[in-house]
Amino acid sequence: MSDHASGLFPAVDSPDLGIAGRVSAALATSVRGRSFGRVGELGAWIAACRGEEVPTPFARPHALIFAGDHGVARRGVSAHSPASGPAQVAEAAAGGGPVNVAARSAGCAVRLVDDWLDAPTGSIDVEDAMTPEQFDAALARGRELADQEVDAGTDLIVPGDIGVGNTTVAAAVFGALTGTEPVAAVGRGSGINDNVWKVKTAAVRDAMFRVRGFREDVPRVLASISAPDFVALAGLIAQAAARRTPLLIDGPYTTVAAYVAERLAPGTRHWLAAAQLSAEPCQQVCLKALDLTPLMALDMATGQGAGALMALPLLNSAAEMVGDEVASLRAD
Repeated sequence: MSDHASGLFPAVDSPDLGIAGRVSAALATSVRGRSFGRVGELGAWIAACRGEEVPTPFARPHALIFAGDHGVARRGVSAHSPASGPAQVAEAAAGGGPVNVAARSAGCAVRLVDDWLDAPTGSIDVEDAMTPEQFDAALARGRELADQEVDAGTDLIVPGDIGVGNTTVAAAVFGALTGTEPVAAVGRGSGINDNVWKVKTAAVRDAMFRVRGFREDVPRVLASISAPDFVALAGLIAQAAARRTPLLIDGPYTTVAAYVAERLAPGTRHWLAAAQLSAEPCQQVCLKALDLTPLMALDMATGQGAGALMALPLLNSAAEMVGDEVASLRAD
């Protein structure tokens, strides 16, 4: 495991701020353009990410759904049994589940990444999630997937997740890296009751206690209390940003992974759009740290990238609306 994980990523450049400024300036010259509000900001961001003077919708979006098996799920921290994860993956692989329903509506291809589905992690409350070698391999896999997508022409990546105990892992990582108390870091996840919440909070507390002496060492924290699929997600997000490819982030797991990606590769956040807001505290605080305002507030705890896929048509509509207005203004 590298002590300098940030060195694994190229420098992350910002989207073209000149283009964003010109799009915003054009909109400001008309009553209708000024009425667009955040839609105008989205259009300017899309144009800047794509390097286009007039924004256009994303033509080749691709959802990558990362599946994992967490040892801590066997503590009873979720409303789902540990067997639910593989069942959801099988459903998605067969073309079903929320991810495929939302993807069909959004016109987005889906790729399942289930490298770690049959390799349960250590239970993070009492043991490390992975070895240093597994950490390095997971980070490299995330980078590799980003490179594959960008080289294939993907113009927007939608990362998603499947896994029982995902919000437990996200809360533990978030709590450790931000110094947030467990009771403030843990939400209701899959819809757990008070008793399960207490079990989940205890697991997060114990995981955070295990890494208390090295909270600033992000790679070591991740190896101790996250999961290979989480590390790969962070690697995907950071590498995509370094390759100047925007991402539409969904719920708590991917949002905390995006926060980690920003820690590993500063500047990543400028390539991110937040799709939807859940009730999980870890997502809300990480979105604020990333300076991202969600497109929608759906309170979804579904995972699978479903919320982001539901927001994708909104993102593309913003590009088309702003693009039409800017083109019209420049033609006059």
